[in-house]
Amino acid sequence: MLKMPSSRCTTATLIRTDNMWIFYAFLSAFFASLVAIFAKLGLKDIDSTLATTVRAVIMTFFLFAVSLAFGKFRDFSFAAFSGKEWTLIALSGIAGALSWLAYFYALKNGLASSVTAIDKLSILFVIILAGIFLSEVVGWKIILGGILMVFGAILITLK
Repeated sequence: MLKMPSSRCTTATLIRTDNMWIFYAFLSAFFASLVAIFAKLGLKDIDSTLATTVRAVIMTFFLFAVSLAFGKFRDFSFAAFSGKEWTLIALSGIAGALSWLAYFYALKNGLASSVTAIDKLSILFVIILAGIFLSEVVGWKIILGGILMVFGAILITLK
């Protein structure tokens, strides 16, 4: 998709936005790598559950500030979300919290590279669940990629 220019823009200033998700996916991967490094360093002498809880509080304040800065609450109302949307977002939050509790526990007790390699195998669950619940097509390339990821995770975790 192309972002349409304002009346002051020329066609030379069109911004391609159809592949921006790739940039953000790599940005996500980079910041996720920092989570592993910072958390592993910070978990030496504290409980992993407590660390995850403190991290979640910090994330809450940070995300609230970002949403305020970008004006995301300008037209917000609780009624803007349907009951189904509230349920799905709540389930996503609970699943995320459970994931981070398990991740931080594993990170405290295991090697950061091994824990993260296994954690990233979540893509296999996403592939299966997206096929079932989102009707995404799972072709041979996706299956082969998943198999290669499993072998990669095994190689990374072997000593």
